[in-house]
This record gives sequence, structure tokens and C-alpha cells, in this order.
Amino acid sequence: MTVEQNVLQQHSQKHQQTLLNQLREITGTTDIQLLQQALQVSNGDLAEAVAFLTEKNAKVPQQDETTYYQTSQVASDRYISVGSQADTNVIDLTGDDKDDLQRAIALSLEESSRAFRETGITDEEQAISRVLEASIAENKASLKRTHTEVWSDSPNPHDRKRIDNCPVGLKNVGNTCWFSAVIQSLFNLLEFQRLVLNYSPPARVHDLPRNQKEHRNLPFMQELRNLFSLMVGSKRKYVDPSRAVEILKDAFKSTESQQQDVSEFTHKLLDWLEDAFQMKAEEDREGEKPKNPMVELFYGRFLAVGVLEGKKFENTEMFGQYPLQVNGFKDLHECLEAAMIEGEIESLHSAENSARSGQEHWFTELPPVLTFELSRFEFNQALGRPEKIHNKLEFPSMLYMDRYMDRNREITRIKREEIRRLKEHLTVLQQRLERYLSYGSGPKRFPLADVLQYAMEFASSKPVCTSPVEDIDSSAPPGGTTGQQLPPPSTADQDTLPPQESSCPASGPTAAPAAAQQQRVPIHKPFTQSRLPPDLPMHPAPRHITEEELRVLEGCLHRWRSEVENDTRDLQGSITRIHRTIELMYSDKSMMQVPYRLHAVLVHEGQANAGHYWAYIYDPHQRCWMKYNDISVTKSSWEELVRDSFGGYRNASAYCLMYINDKKPFLIEEEFDKETGQILSGMDKLPPDLKQYVKEDNELFDKEIEEWDTLQTRKAQQEKLALTAAAATAAASQDPEYMEQPSPTNDSKHLQEDTERAISRAAAEQEDRSPEALLNAAIKLEYARLLRFAQEDTTPENDYRLQHIIVYFIQNQAPKKILERTLLTQFADRNLAFDERCKSIMNVARAKLDLIKPEEVNMDEYEIWHQDYRNFRETTIYMVTGLELFQKTSYVEALMYLIYSYQYNKELLSKGLYRGHDEELLGHYRRECLLKLNEQAATMFESGEEPEVTTGLGIMNELVVPCIPLLLVHDTEKDLLAVEDMRNRWCSYLGQEMESNLQEKLTDFLPKLLDCSTEIKSFHDPPKLPLYSTLELCERFSRIMAALGRVPTAGR
Repeated sequence: MTVEQNVLQQHSQKHQQTLLNQLREITGTTDIQLLQQALQVSNGDLAEAVAFLTEKNAKVPQQDETTYYQTSQVASDRYISVGSQADTNVIDLTGDDKDDLQRAIALSLEESSRAFRETGITDEEQAISRVLEASIAENKASLKRTHTEVWSDSPNPHDRKRIDNCPVGLKNVGNTCWFSAVIQSLFNLLEFQRLVLNYSPPARVHDLPRNQKEHRNLPFMQELRNLFSLMVGSKRKYVDPSRAVEILKDAFKSTESQQQDVSEFTHKLLDWLEDAFQMKAEEDREGEKPKNPMVELFYGRFLAVGVLEGKKFENTEMFGQYPLQVNGFKDLHECLEAAMIEGEIESLHSAENSARSGQEHWFTELPPVLTFELSRFEFNQALGRPEKIHNKLEFPSMLYMDRYMDRNREITRIKREEIRRLKEHLTVLQQRLERYLSYGSGPKRFPLADVLQYAMEFASSKPVCTSPVEDIDSSAPPGGTTGQQLPPPSTADQDTLPPQESSCPASGPTAAPAAAQQQRVPIHKPFTQSRLPPDLPMHPAPRHITEEELRVLEGCLHRWRSEVENDTRDLQGSITRIHRTIELMYSDKSMMQVPYRLHAVLVHEGQANAGHYWAYIYDPHQRCWMKYNDISVTKSSWEELVRDSFGGYRNASAYCLMYINDKKPFLIEEEFDKETGQILSGMDKLPPDLKQYVKEDNELFDKEIEEWDTLQTRKAQQEKLALTAAAATAAASQDPEYMEQPSPTNDSKHLQEDTERAISRAAAEQEDRSPEALLNAAIKLEYARLLRFAQEDTTPENDYRLQHIIVYFIQNQAPKKILERTLLTQFADRNLAFDERCKSIMNVARAKLDLIKPEEVNMDEYEIWHQDYRNFRETTIYMVTGLELFQKTSYVEALMYLIYSYQYNKELLSKGLYRGHDEELLGHYRRECLLKLNEQAATMFESGEEPEVTTGLGIMNELVVPCIPLLLVHDTEKDLLAVEDMRNRWCSYLGQEMESNLQEKLTDFLPKLLDCSTEIKSFHDPPKLPLYSTLELCERFSRIMAALGRVPTAGR
């Protein structure tokens, strides 16, 4: 065989393996022989192969026994080969790329491309490739995003500045959250981080790269080093991974390496890193077998022990990420047990020759980093598309792998046999217990102890009357002869009676003759009739029972009930003990010698066709879990991890678990300086070339901050000058804006009237009529009046803070000097000069204002307080306008008012409890408005009409989606539930039949909706506010609050 033929054969094998992996994922079939048969019959057509397997599975539910022998002869499709490091029993799927073979490879790739075009790849697979290409092209072209786009940076670099040594996030450059989750998990493995940072390309590569791998892997390795160095030493809160992602785009597009999901991406990433380190290892250790650090870190070996028709075999295979099925299992150990045993295995450890076939897997060498892929997708044959499995799957923070090790093979087999025996006994006990807890032969079952109790209660009951219909006729004569006046109840009448009443027998063996019954006088029974109101139905009771019969029956029922309760307790106790015994089966010290600690959990939220990824990573130094969600890196907890990762709670669940050997602390230990013994941190970790790279980037960021600060200083100076001029104008006119906004109707006379009223009262009460004495007295009276308002408990419709700035100041404990100057300004109003007394007081007030020295009243602080009040009034106008529009069901127009009122109100409340309005009320209507808009948009999408669909998606993209981070950022339960409701509404469409254009639009839209980033996006500018006088604002506020009636707490 020629070299070219050898390469082509290797490439054909690799392509076939890729098809096998896809076919296994789509159909859920693990029978390798059956998969190969399907591909052979369909001539490589994936769609025909799926149809063949669907039909085959319907006819042949059992796997062929030869499957197990077949898998022992070739590499299992569940495991990753590691190129030149794989054992001879592992198929090498990589091959060598030579320059003189490019033409042959190109021909093979062209053939692969044709096959893939005919295979009917799923929407999810196509969407991932399309989204990645689009995001890279967009970044490369440096297109400006509109205000509704998701990934706009804050213009203020201080918002993007790293705080202390907080971990650095990764920017989502267009639905690349999966990249962030994987890279952050690897970066926080400090040994892996060191390997990447200290990697240097082979010396020969400084010339032209020799093959395609070097063309691709080495540039990616350099970009990964650059990215890691920024994550170590950057001054930025998050960094941009676009360059590394751009190199990956070829892997997503090429038919040689079809990248269709995050698991495949992780495979490919490790393959590339392995290749890059292999080139370096071969150069460093010529003549010796090179050691690849990636292989030593991530790859292990297991022994496949099998038997076929009595013939035993053993085969060693290498694995990387270990795949586990989720469906049908409750925890990680159950998944592992099922993955380690295939088929009938009794003959594996039996001396008898048996025709049964099967195989076991035993780990002979575990990698320091043990990664499990959780398969949470299955193919729905009825719908013809993949679906996500949301079942709950628990996993521990510490995993002991002893039971799966080859050296513990015999003891594990003994324990497995004991567990199997215990589970069989447990099944029998549970079946027996079920008979006690669900007793009966009809469709309804009841606990047997309750049935006996009910029978005892019935037997010991005393009848109210002799007939269940006797006390119904209120017109019956005193003698009680109802038999002549009421006909026997018909079948229909009996059906309308309550079950207990209609169940009384009409006659019995001891029944008296009919004539005697008609003449019978009711017996007075004070202990039954006196306690039962005449309008209530009677309880059923036995018609005739002797004391002896009752005593015997009660004795039997008491004894039987006691026996049943004892039996039930014994069964429950036995079941609990067996469960405990199974749980503790591997708890002895000899089976707890291989501990693996959970390092990272990669989470997917959404459905099979779309979703969002993030990671939980344990920080051993802070001893807490951290949540890495694109640019957001926050402290988390084990409880939050469990909620988001186990599944069953919502659409979020773990798809990848990364454990590390707890006996190898070097994996997460910091590096020490060899000379000083100090821990290396920050820039000290980096080699010289990366130090320079990070230094230059930090200098650029420092320059950006400096330019921003300069610009803001200039703006502040200009604003200060403008404020000074405005203050001078205000002092001259004495018509302060904060106290009364101009109104077209000029109905602002109430403030003047209040001032003049205070002056009149002061003149009436004050003996000294001098202007200064009257001013002081009037100010005291006005302050006393406003103080009462500030201290008064008011209804929600009345907010005195809107009526006067002093009320706002008092409630928020403004300094005394601020209050005095504000009141002086009120009495210095030129509009008071209608008579000589007011004019003289106004002149005194103005003179006092002029005498106030700058050191007595801090004018900057004075202006800040007045600006806060202006902000309070503006927030109120936003709130009132938004609530009025919401009441009119104008949700599109109301949203921005409610959004900005909530945001501005939150800023006010951050300074004090009485600075703003009820945050819960605003949060409720903001949330409700978004839910209403989501409902409107979903209804439009369901119509299927193009204009309606476009409008509905426009509402979501322009209004709802940009606002979702505002609900997520504070992590309140009601906001999270609202977001979950909105997402579930749209995710529910994934399982429905719809037009292809609607499916495409939904696929493009869902990643935006499911993105869990809490990055606050810029959206519409604040709406323009109308000018309201104080009276107008108070009236509108009172009307809308009265109309709302304040939503009860339970309703929010």
C-alpha cells in the first residue's frame, strides 16, 4: 500500500467514525455493528441510515450478541483516540498531513463534503455554524451595533475596569457562551494554565509550517496564550476572545471536523492542544518516546473485559472525555455503573462455559482531570428532531472512583452481586408495601389501615333515623309517617344523592314489614340529633347491629388495623435499612482511596435547538463556587449550583462535569518563585513576551480611561459654569426651578399663598412687627407646618414630598444649613412684593442670602440635594406616565417609562429609604409590562402571518430581550420566575410543527432570549418628559395610585 493510499484510508476511517458518532447521537443506538450496517446499507446517507435504524429497532429490540465481540476488536466510538499516543488497540483517526498529499486529501474532503450535504444535518448543527460565522464576520468588519444589540460595551471604561484581583470574564462575541464556559473551566486548572502560558513553538516552525496542522494549531495556540495572559494580568473586567474564536471557525465549517456541539468543540480543542504539544515534545526529546502533557493531564486508560460464547477477551483502550447516558438514572454512580457494564456479564466471572456475551470496563489509569459528558439529548422519532432530557441527575462534590478500578475488580464484583441481591429483595418488599398502601380491586385504591379505620367508624356509628330519606321532607306530620307521602326514590334520585346517603340498603334480613315502618315513631336521640343541624345530611350508619356483633367486629377491626400498621412499619423499616446498606456499600476506607473533587460544572439552559451556556468553577483559595457567565463573574454557592445543574427544576442542567484528582494538588496550586519562595501572581506568572503583550494592552486601557476622565472633567467644568450661571439667574429672579416648574396655566400660586399665609400668621402672633422679626417668625411657622407633613402617616395617594422640597429634605435628614437656605430662598421670591409688608420681608430674606458666607453653606452639597429632589420629581413623572399607559394597556409605550422609573428610583433608594418610591410596586409593573409584551409577541408569532410575526419578533428584540438582564442582575425570585415564564413560552414552540421560515426565525431568535448574561445593554434613550406643575403632578400621582389601589404583596 502506498503512502497516499494509507492516508486516504485513514481519512476515510475518520469520516466513517464521525458519521457513526452522529448516527449514535441521533438514534440513541449503541450497537456498533448495527450502526455500521446502517451506513453500509444507506451508502453513507445519514437520513436513510436513521430511517433504516428506526425500522430495524421496531423489529429487533434486542442487540446482537456479536456486538460485544465487535467492540472489543475496534476502538469504541465513545472514546477519543489521542493520535500517536494511543495504544495499538485504539484506532488512530488523526493521520499525518504531508504537503505532497494535499491533493489526495482535498479529493477526500470533497467526497466527504458531498456526503455531508446529503445527510440532513439537524437545525441545531446548522445554527451553531451559522451563528459562529456571523459573529466572527461581524467582529471582523467592526460593524456598529444598534442600541438594541446585546453585546455593546459601556462607553465608560470605569464600568469595564477590573476590581482588585477579581477573575476576568470573556466577552460574548455573538452566541459564543459555550467558548467562555469551556475556556474558563480549563483556565482555572492552574497546571493547564501554566502549560499554555509557558508553551513555546518548536524552533523549526519559525520557518514556514510544514503541514495543515501547523498552519492551524500553532496560530491558535499563540492566540490562546495571549487570551490566557490577558485573563491573568489584564486591568479590564473582561477581555475579547474574537481572535481565538476566528481561528476556530474553520473547524466549524470544514467537513473534515464537523463541529456541531460543545462536546465536539471540547474534543477538538484538546486535539489541537495535543497536536501542538506533541510537536514540541518530539523536538525536545528526539530519539525517545515523547511525553505529551495534554495526554498525561486529560487521558486515561481502561480495560475492556469481555466474553463471547464462552471465549474471554481483554482489550486496553484510551479515553478522554467519558460519555454517560442520563436518561433512566438518578445519580452519577448509577450512570457510571451502567456505562461500565454492557450486556449479560455473569459468564465473565463464572467458571461455567456460557453462551452469554457481554463486557465490563475497568479503569487501569485515571487522568488527573476526569471529565464526564452527560448526554442530555435524544432523538424524538415521532417529531423527527432531537429533544433535551430535563431529568434530574445528582452528582457529588467528592467522587470516589475505587469501585471502577481494575485493581478492585474482584471486590467490586462481590459488592455488585450483593447490591443486586439487595435490590431484588428491595423490589419484593416495595411490592408488598404497595399492596398495603394501595388496597382495593377497583380503579381507586386506599391504604388498608385507613380502610379498616373507616369500617370501624361506620360500625360504631349510630343512625340518626331509620331511613336516609326520612328527615328530608320538612312537611312530614309529627308522627313521622313519611312512607305514605314520599314515593320510593328512583334510580335518578339515588344518583343525585351523596354517595354515603345513596349507599344505605333499602331492606335487610331483619327489616320490619312495610306497614310497621310507616307507623313507627322516631326515637329521640339527644347525643346525635341535638348535635346535627337539621339542614345537614346524615352520616351513614348500620341499620341493625347488636352489641355483641359490634363488640366482636370492633375487636377484629382493631386487631387487624394494628397488625396492618405493624406490617407497614416493618416493611418501611426494612426498605430504609436496605437503602442505607446499599448507600454504604462502598464507604469503607479501602474503597475511598481514589478521591476526585468536583472542579467545574458546565451548564446548558434551553432546548436542543438553542440555549445558553455558563460554568460553575470551584475556587479553592476562597473556598467557594464562582459563576462564570460570559463577562459576569460572581460568587455563587453549592445550593445555586445544585438548582441550575441537577436538572428537573427548569430548562437548565449540567452537560459536562470536570473532576480533578484530590491527591494531586499541583493541578490547582499556585506557582512559587524559586528564589524568594513567594507565590507568583498577576504579571509575575507570565513569560517575558506575554508580559509585554499584557503591558501594552493595559497601557491602551489606561489611556482610554485617561481620555475619558479628561472628557468628563471638561464636561463637569462646563456644567459647573452653566450651573453657576443658572444659580445667578435664579438668585436674580428668585423663581427656583426645583420649587416650582413653570406651567402654561401659571397655577403655581400655592407656594406663594403658603408663604403669604405664614407671613400673615406671624404678623398676627408676633408683637414685634419689624421685617426681620416677622421673617424669622414666618419661617418658623412654615417649617413647623412642613415638619408635620413630613411626620404624618399618609395614604399611598398622598405624598407630601411632591408638594414641597422641605418635606423631602426633612424625611431624608438634610443638613440644617441646607434647610435654612432653602426656606430663605422661598421667602426671597420677588412675587411676594404685593404689599409693603411682604416686600420688606422679601428684601430682608434676600439680604440674609447675600450675607451667607461660602464656608457656612457648602454650595456643592446644596446643589447636590436640590439635584436629588429634581431627580425625585423626574422619577415620579416617569412612574406616573408609565403606570397611566399601563392602565390603558399601551404596553409598548409604557415599558420605557417603567424601566427608567425603576432604574432611577433604585439609584435614589441607594442613598436612603425615603429618597424614592416603593421599589416593589415599580418592580411589579415593570415585570408585568414585560410579561404582557411577551404574550402579545408570542400571539403574533403563533398567527404565522408574516407582518404579525415580524412585528412580534421586533417587540421581543427591540424591547423585551434588552430588558431581561435588568431582571436577572439582582436575582430576585419573582423576576427570575418571570424570565423563566417568558423563555418557556418560546421554547414550547420547539416541539411543534411549523413552516420552515418560522423555524429559522425561531432558531435565530432563541439564543438571544436564552442568554443568561447580566450585562446591562444600552437601549432606547429615556423618553421626553412633559412639564408638570406641582399641583398637576400631585393630582396625577393621586389619581393613578388610587386607580391601582396598590397591588397586594401576594399579587406581586
